[in-house]
Amino acid sequence: MSEESETYDRRARWEPAPRPEWVAKLNEEGERLNSKSIVPLDENSLLAEARANTGLDDFGEDGWIEHFRVLIKAIEEEAKLNLMGRILTRSDFVQYLEIRLRIQDYYTRFPEIDDEVIHEPVMILGHGRTGTTILHEVMSTDPQFRIVKRWEAMFPCPPPEEASYETDERIARAHELITIFDRVTPEWKAMHKFGGDLPVECAEYLYASFLSNVFVFSFQIPTYAKYIQEQEIGHTILWHQRVLKLLQWKYKKDHWLLKNPLWIDHIPRVLEYYPDAKIILTHRDPITVSDSFVNVMGTIFWWRTDDPWGGGMLDDLVMADGRAETHANLMRWMEDGTLRPGYVSNVLYQDFMDDPVDTIGRACHDLRLPFGDESAERMRRYLASKPKGKHGKYEYDSAEAAQVAAERERFRTYQEYFKVPNEF
Repeated sequence: MSEESETYDRRARWEPAPRPEWVAKLNEEGERLNSKSIVPLDENSLLAEARANTGLDDFGEDGWIEHFRVLIKAIEEEAKLNLMGRILTRSDFVQYLEIRLRIQDYYTRFPEIDDEVIHEPVMILGHGRTGTTILHEVMSTDPQFRIVKRWEAMFPCPPPEEASYETDERIARAHELITIFDRVTPEWKAMHKFGGDLPVECAEYLYASFLSNVFVFSFQIPTYAKYIQEQEIGHTILWHQRVLKLLQWKYKKDHWLLKNPLWIDHIPRVLEYYPDAKIILTHRDPITVSDSFVNVMGTIFWWRTDDPWGGGMLDDLVMADGRAETHANLMRWMEDGTLRPGYVSNVLYQDFMDDPVDTIGRACHDLRLPFGDESAERMRRYLASKPKGKHGKYEYDSAEAAQVAAERERFRTYQEYFKVPNEF
């Protein structure tokens, strides 16, 4: 193992784009004010507001409160939130608590929801920045798949119904809320498109479990990151099932089409809860992925803090050795039968870019799912309406040649095993 692959850290050279004037001014004023008093993030205040907003009181008894307490303590003590960060965080956490209250209320009034069966869900579990988002979007046009859209992740109650699914008033409400991140960091639009009616990954409805790596991807909170490693992921997967059962109660299709890069390191455990899950793994040049990942994550942290890498988070995904360990897990699970024929497909980013419809057709064949002319035509129409670069292109720098060479050697076994080509 070379010294360069162990020590090269892209975070050291990352610089955020200047903030819009209104955001910079807000944060500047926040430094003069007692922002913790103005925007409180304590347990009693958050719970009281969620109860007042919903008129409900039962959050459920699945052990969530301890996870919640550890999380908000870590955020308050470690995340170094600026005023905008506190505003965004309080708004988000009140919403997560409201989701818990409303979902618990539905399960209490309609216990038959728990009898719903989730049959052969299709899960895209590739690393972030490997094309998972566009693959998810394009595949979602196939009528055999039910997806979770942003609006129903944010406002799952009452459960969506097929007749009003495309016209639900919550679509516009969700769009207004989620696009604030485009206004806080305008460069975000070129990295990842947000919208009330777009498919979202599972992380977007795991927040209300309060035990998920999604928070490690939002805040610099090393105490919580350590805490979550010691917890049982089954808690989070059960919440995932709880949400999907509710959402499909009034509107279901043959298969859920899901996307959750956060679970790529937990595939054996996920399969204990979803034994018939069909998994798609996406693969892309890991050098390009690492460069892009740092830009995206730095921007997400920048939404809420002036010290975006201050907690040293995400070493396992930023540094070559940590990412190579995840690659080794995938190869081992392919070899030992954890990922078995008929239930796994490996999709190369470059193949998808060259011919997305053909690539999806081959993935469906691998997973023993139907793929007909109608589905292919739907996908072509969607792609024609979504040209690459429609929302701008985000440019980023790569590592120096010697560092790239060192990392290439670290990733060589993975790239050879899955036939992943270099992008440069």
